Amino acid sequence: MIKIGVTGSLASGKSTVAKLISRAKFPLFDADKIVSNLYKKKIFIKKIKRDLNITKAKNIKKKVRNLVKKDKKKLQKLEMIIHPIVRREMKFLIKSKKNQKMIIFDIPLLIESKLTKYFDIIIFVAAKKNLRLKRYLHKKGNKKIFTILNKRQIVPSKKIKISDHVIYNNGSLKNLKNKVKILMNKI
Repeated sequence: MIKIGVTGSLASGKSTVAKLISRAKFPLFDADKIVSNLYKKKIFIKKIKRDLNITKAKNIKKKVRNLVKKDKKKLQKLEMIIHPIVRREMKFLIKSKKNQKMIIFDIPLLIESKLTKYFDIIIFVAAKKNLRLKRYLHKKGNKKIFTILNKRQIVPSKKIKISDHVIYNNGSLKNLKNKVKILMNKI
């Protein structure tokens, strides 16, 4: 089984690249989706409320976002809760899909979380910061949150050195599809 980790800076297009590689033929692990699903679980919400001192569960994601904007230490606390859960889900998928030819992993903080040892191939998706910000805002993101999350990531130049392949995503979707196709023919 080939395990491909796709990572990149915030709003670089890593999820699109991961989906293009998977083409619905291979299992796709989406760390952001795992996190999104956590916010639907009562036990997780209870832990978040307790650990981040939130009184009511209504609009919990919005409350967490606002806390992170005000206090960067809250983001670290949140990551200490979320990252072990995501890692456990990742390991479970690897075990449960061991007969697959390939598994694709879309993990934004793959390198920051020291997960490189789990992958045979690491693909870094890069894009210019101003373009990434534009994409993030287009998805109803907040500029302050973008800045906070972007600062939590290792600079792209260091990620490029660690990665096996780099896809630059500064153009159209058609251009990106061509780049992914060329890369997959090499792999």
